[in-house]
Amino acid sequence: MDQILNKIVNFVWGLPLIIFLFLANFYLMFQSKFLPLMGIKHAISLLFIKEEAASEGQISHFQTFCNAIAATVGLGNISGVAIAITQGGPGVVLWMWVAAIFGMNTKFFEVTTALILRGKDYRGEVQGGAMYSIQKAFAPKFHFLAYLFAVCGVVGTLSMFQVNQLASLGTTLLNIDGWMTGVIFGGLTLWVLQGGLARLSKTCAAIVPVMSLVYIAAALVILIIKFEMLPLVIKDIFLHAFIMKSAVYGSLSYGFIHIMVTGIKRATFSNEAGLGTAPMAHSNSKTSEPISEGYVSMLGPLLDTLIVCTLTALVILVCISEESLRGHSGITLSLMAFESSLGRLGKIVLGISVLLFGYSTILGMANYNEKCWDFLFRGKRFFGKNTFKAWYIGTILLGSVMTAESVISIIDIAYALMTIPNIIITVYMAKQVQGKLRTYNEKYKL
Repeated sequence: MDQILNKIVNFVWGLPLIIFLFLANFYLMFQSKFLPLMGIKHAISLLFIKEEAASEGQISHFQTFCNAIAATVGLGNISGVAIAITQGGPGVVLWMWVAAIFGMNTKFFEVTTALILRGKDYRGEVQGGAMYSIQKAFAPKFHFLAYLFAVCGVVGTLSMFQVNQLASLGTTLLNIDGWMTGVIFGGLTLWVLQGGLARLSKTCAAIVPVMSLVYIAAALVILIIKFEMLPLVIKDIFLHAFIMKSAVYGSLSYGFIHIMVTGIKRATFSNEAGLGTAPMAHSNSKTSEPISEGYVSMLGPLLDTLIVCTLTALVILVCISEESLRGHSGITLSLMAFESSLGRLGKIVLGISVLLFGYSTILGMANYNEKCWDFLFRGKRFFGKNTFKAWYIGTILLGSVMTAESVISIIDIAYALMTIPNIIITVYMAKQVQGKLRTYNEKYKL
């Protein structure tokens, strides 16, 4: 089964998709002329502005940001980075950085597009995302792209990877069966889902700042302890971005393309730029200005990939030798790195971080998954909220007992297919977004 899924992954994430994404990202960067990337300070200030009372939407800039970050800053930043390094060596980190920089720009465009083309779901609540944007901007003959996105989204935004890695950690640290982890987190998730978007948003807003600060602080302590190793590690990252050093990281025949694709896939898995997931969360923002929410969304890849993923990669590379990488991957490798520098405290800190990261992502993904589910089924008989909850909780239980390889492959396939319709509508709307961006920047003198 793993081999079949791996072949499908290699096909959908083949060179045609990579070229398509590169061309689209370069086009979007050309349209913006790097203007969004100059507005990081403004984006941060927007997080603390009170929501507009008369505007459509349900929650504040800060809550939408936390909802989006809850889904993006997760175990992909810890175990996903470790998997990337074992699959492609230290060079994948450089391509993760490249993908993140372009991802900030792309996320600005896709989120702004979603805000411009917001629609309403079957309950009359304001929603956004590629499926709503495509239906409003394209002729009916192209609406199949909206359903392609939503169908793949119902699979791609499942939290099977998160619970799978939590189950692995539970087995490693506490010697408990994987299915027990699935039951625990399934129950906790069900409790939050019972409270709707309001409870989900408040829970994410409470967890996200704490989990981010704890993990970043611990990683920085390790890098200070291993400071003398940093120059060599950074040199390796740039050197091996174009050629592999040894078979520890894979076959030498993979070369440049394999390393580049691995870095891009893992960055995309981590920060979700271009996938079309974040626009679904940001579209709930209570604002009348699409550009402002676009600015806020850029902070996602900045925090997720350029900060958290980079710290994870550096910690692994300064703490774990090439020989020690053999036979280890995912959360186990990250655990080895933290424990080697901080001892038992490192194990405890990483354990707490993994629990918070994993649970917050499960909640964030539930928000995305329900939006795709509602778009497809529109509350029809047998496909209402209770059926959705059974579906989502059931897949949490399933993910806790599946192999990590199968889970990653299933998510990678769905992500690739979600990306295509989302990028199409984002590129289509780019000139309109660029015009609004110019007007907005002139208004606020940015």
